[in-house]
Amino acid sequence: MPPYNAPTVKRTIKQVEIAGRRVLMRADLNVPLDDGTIADDQRIRAAHGSMQHVLDAGGRLVVMSHLGRPGGLQDPELGLAPVASRLSELLDRPVPLPGDMPVCDAAADAVSAMADGDVVLLQNLRFDAREQAGDEGFAAALAEMGDIYCNEAFGAAHRADASLVALPRAMGDRPRVSGLLLAHELRCLREAFSDPTRPFIAVLGGSKVFDKLGVIEQLVGRADCVLVGGAMAYTFLAASGIDIGDSIVETDRLQETRAILESAADRGTRILLPQDHVTAASIDDHSSIETCAGAIGAGRVGLDIGPASATAFSAELAAAATIVWNGPMGMFEVPPFDAGTAAVADAVAEATARGATTIVGGGDSAAALAQRGLSDAVTHLSTGGGACLAMLQGVSLPGVEVLDDALGDNG
Repeated sequence: MPPYNAPTVKRTIKQVEIAGRRVLMRADLNVPLDDGTIADDQRIRAAHGSMQHVLDAGGRLVVMSHLGRPGGLQDPELGLAPVASRLSELLDRPVPLPGDMPVCDAAADAVSAMADGDVVLLQNLRFDAREQAGDEGFAAALAEMGDIYCNEAFGAAHRADASLVALPRAMGDRPRVSGLLLAHELRCLREAFSDPTRPFIAVLGGSKVFDKLGVIEQLVGRADCVLVGGAMAYTFLAASGIDIGDSIVETDRLQETRAILESAADRGTRILLPQDHVTAASIDDHSSIETCAGAIGAGRVGLDIGPASATAFSAELAAAATIVWNGPMGMFEVPPFDAGTAAVADAVAEATARGATTIVGGGDSAAALAQRGLSDAVTHLSTGGGACLAMLQGVSLPGVEVLDDALGDNG
């Protein structure tokens, strides 16, 4: 089995002198909005520790983030005013949002006028098309506003956007460090995946097998068991020769999926697939809901794991010492197709209570925990699904690789 390619430990914001210096902090404040109001401020609260550290140390904090997908255009509905308001409450000081673009005269003037302990939030980085293009000129303009670069955006660290890669490079010999949240995310995932306490069980769900094949390949020979649910399970079932009715299947991935199943059998990793399914003629036709054991008949779509599968999955998790969960077991946003995901959420929380290490990544998995009131009932709730998957695959995270390597204790 090849060694796991874990990211190098990086220098943190606690390892640099901050007083009197401008800290450019790339945070992930991409929060869900409901009619202009923040629906869930978890990502803002998660970045609060690093921000408060900068301010307590006498620094000047310049915060950057994206929000949504404005496509390089100014979209008033995706402005960061609600984020600025929430940050002001958390940091107990004004958080101005100067100008209508992240790089503009108003932003430059506001940063120039900062005193120690001040905060400025730049407008949505994605209002400028150069951000997602990784543009070096845009990065250079941002670099002029800071003396220290800090990446606190684990949720975006797998991307090569300008603020994540070109900007730290543009800082030259100025410090380029990780935030406390980023360092914690990397440490939790590194420890869980590089040297897990056994039994080590992974739970993978979601809609597309393509997104998870690389992760499963890494898990084969490393995990004791992989529980597969969600729409991706139907590609695995089809690859196993089981009829799946009209359920979603990625036919172009069947050969790869068969190869993974064969490799897992050869290398001692059990892959547990659903044995029954909650089905319907369509997601909108609740009058046609049926639970099917084994094969799914023609004209029916699998929309959640069935009760026997939920019981079997929960029993596996009850014996686990390390659990990594990414992705729901079905269309959990639409009852009654949420029961399988709810059962997994409960089982993961129960495992945590008895001392297991439990790591949950991905927006849907986090939402499922929140629906059950279990957000605080896991060892670590990751702020980045895509970055979490990339790290589990052993794929390099561009936003991490450009940071300075750690100097001694990584506090």
